[in-house]
Amino acid sequence: MLMLNSNILSELEDILGKDNVRKDEPMYKHTTFRIGGAADCFVTPDSIDKLKKVVLLLKDNNVDYYIVGNGSNLLVNDNGYRGVIIQLYNQFSKYEFLHDSCNSAVDKPDRVYVKVQAGMMLSKLGKIFADNSLTGFEFATGIPGTIGGAVMMNAGAYGGEFKDIIISADVMDREGNIFTLSCDELELGYRTSIIAKKNYIVLAALIGLSAGNKDKINERLKELANMRREKQPLEYPSAGSTFKRPKGYFAGKLISDAGLKGLCVGDAQVSEKHAGFVINKGHATAKDVIELTDKVSDKVYGLNGVRLELEVRKLGF
Repeated sequence: MLMLNSNILSELEDILGKDNVRKDEPMYKHTTFRIGGAADCFVTPDSIDKLKKVVLLLKDNNVDYYIVGNGSNLLVNDNGYRGVIIQLYNQFSKYEFLHDSCNSAVDKPDRVYVKVQAGMMLSKLGKIFADNSLTGFEFATGIPGTIGGAVMMNAGAYGGEFKDIIISADVMDREGNIFTLSCDELELGYRTSIIAKKNYIVLAALIGLSAGNKDKINERLKELANMRREKQPLEYPSAGSTFKRPKGYFAGKLISDAGLKGLCVGDAQVSEKHAGFVINKGHATAKDVIELTDKVSDKVYGLNGVRLELEVRKLGF
């Protein structure tokens, strides 16, 4: 891939405005792990049209790019990223209630449909749904991510996952083509989807929820928030659950049973509160995290014959 040059940077500024194009942007500022070196360029489009122009410009110039939301579930190399980070976040977070029809083959009178852009935070959306007495989204409200990432990874927690509530998603491919994929076409599996496999960009999702009791919804949200506070190391930066759940096992229990709680490499540590989380105790590097997760994976494999796979996505390695 080609390196960025001043002509490409100038064209990006023409498309997005200078305020939305940053050169040599430290990625630790944009990940929940608070780890990562500088990206060559960091851009924040606020419309589908501008996003498409950026994607086509980078494609035509053979420049790598990567889509991020709020940077959860992401570990960026200490040397950063050679290419353009495209962030779809607060500026890409509109939503719309579709009261009459969702133009979907599964349209049902007892469902409420909401179209949400990819950059909307799940926590913010969960509050909006609770305020409107809509149930079905409670499991996702505490997940520290955006709609785009949640669709791509089929995010889940506490017995729910996105494939339970998503009707369809509007996506863009690497050629700039825009189309809609149904829930079946999204091929949502455990922490995967057609989005991840084909490097599509999620633009928006259509979600179907049911009318519920506002007090009961808020009570459930409070209950889940308390469970997270009690069991997860929310007081430290992390990328969320570090490892995928192996079939028939729980990663956290395997790690804990191996006596690895509290194990450190530099400032990267296996959380003493929940062994399924690697945390940044202050100044952890990506190198620290990789060395630590390799040690954990090797130890668990040696004891149980189970190979733990990272759920956290690596960028720039």
